[in-house]
Amino acid sequence: MALNNCFVSVNKSQQALSDFDCGKENMNHFLARFAGKHMALGLSSTWVLPDTPKGMIPGNGNLAPIAAYFTLAQNTVRKEDLPVTQSLPRHPIPAVLLARLAVDHRYQGRGLGNKTLITALRKACELCRDGLPAYGLVLDVLDDNALGFYEKFEFFHPMNNDQRQLFIGMKTIEQI
Repeated sequence: MALNNCFVSVNKSQQALSDFDCGKENMNHFLARFAGKHMALGLSSTWVLPDTPKGMIPGNGNLAPIAAYFTLAQNTVRKEDLPVTQSLPRHPIPAVLLARLAVDHRYQGRGLGNKTLITALRKACELCRDGLPAYGLVLDVLDDNALGFYEKFEFFHPMNNDQRQLFIGMKTIEQI
């Protein structure tokens, strides 16, 4: 197998989405059933890291396994929920939502969680540079395992003193 270096948009005609298994059924189900539909509806965007064997050309029945994926969507947050609120307006603050991030169990332990997170943060920053207004990125932590993962990164801050809702400012992301 030749793990691709680039995350690409989800494409069910080229990727084995239903074979993805991170150990969390809701994450697997979303990728297999809803990621493409949500993209088509403009609700969210999902990027995957395909594992393309040497010489394989995805499509025409050749589906690349997925090593990891992440999903971004638009969101708003209340000023009161942010760790820093100086000079922000009182109305809802635009943000990017890191809605999903997962690594297939066959690829865990290789640093792909870190790579996927950094790629997701950079993609959020890129979207902002391209015109999507966002003050930062928010995420809801799924469980204790995920919380342990995100706590390794000291740039996330709890929102409204809730350890399971995290925030990182876009200015911080730009420096990563």
